[in-house]
Amino acid sequence: MKKIVIQVHMENDKCRSKALKIAAASQGVHSVALEGESRDQVVVTGDTIDSVCLTNKFRKKVQQCYPYKCCRCKRFR
Repeated sequence: MKKIVIQVHMENDKCRSKALKIAAASQGVHSVALEGESRDQVVVTGDTIDSVCLTNKFRKKVQQCYPYKCCRCKRFR
């Protein structure tokens, strides 16, 4: 299972909900959450997530973003 954190420039709640919708619509995503002090990091976990495709989708629809962290995580049971 992969965990990808993408830093996205979000000014208001409308941008945050749009970013969550984009991440949730991607293939292979199990969960989506917001983290960070100003809730500007989108955390996506799933099996077959392509971080490059996900970052490109954010850049097209939400504007400014960059990959923050990519790692493998243990599967919880």
